Amino acid sequence: MEQKGLKNNHQLTLVHREKLTIDGVTNVGSYDPTELLLETTAGVLLIKGENLHLTLLNLEQGKIGLTGEINALTYSNETLSQRSKGLLGKIFK
Repeated sequence: MEQKGLKNNHQLTLVHREKLTIDGVTNVGSYDPTELLLETTAGVLLIKGENLHLTLLNLEQGKIGLTGEINALTYSNETLSQRSKGLLGKIFK
């Protein structure tokens, strides 16, 4: 129920494609230096880039910070569990 109240709090701040802060994060699906998959109050967010480093991770407050070369930000209306089911279906076809 809290997630609905947080929806208005979803915010991205991107500075020079090198520093990103995000509010309204509810879960981290996966992370590596080229890709970060997050569940936010506004949907699933896929961040692609190079040399991505988490500088802040506080899921209680719904905040994430990262640095690196940020190349793409893509939203999806799927949840992380729906997204992983689709991926598993492709793997086992």
